[in-house]
Amino acid sequence: MNHATNSQRGGQRTLDLKLSASGVESLEFIATELHPRAEQLFAGAWSACYATVFGKVAALKKITLPPDYSVDIQPSIGSAGKAYCLAAEFTVRVPGMATEVVEELVQLAHQTCPYSKSVHGNIEVKTDIVTA
Repeated sequence: MNHATNSQRGGQRTLDLKLSASGVESLEFIATELHPRAEQLFAGAWSACYATVFGKVAALKKITLPPDYSVDIQPSIGSAGKAYCLAAEFTVRVPGMATEVVEELVQLAHQTCPYSKSVHGNIEVKTDIVTA
């Protein structure tokens, strides 16, 4: 189920979406533009799925994540000749965890997440890891 509300942030109307995923109560896609572009909606759904999978692969590895871990995806559209192409920049924040542990979880989550698997090899994906 998806849940959407309108809100005001900084005098600008925005859209807040609450997304659900299997085994997770809800994930929030907060303060996007009132009329989001398709790539923003895709990135919102992808980040909700990926954040859920990230938590699940951590649990399978018996790694306890901090409650404030998060995944942000910044989509962009570029072009190659006359064709348009998508790119995505992930920021995975896991405060207090060793970078190499997060890197392993990031790779496992990309191998498991249905969105990541569906775009693998089709779009450029960059991942930044923040542990501070």
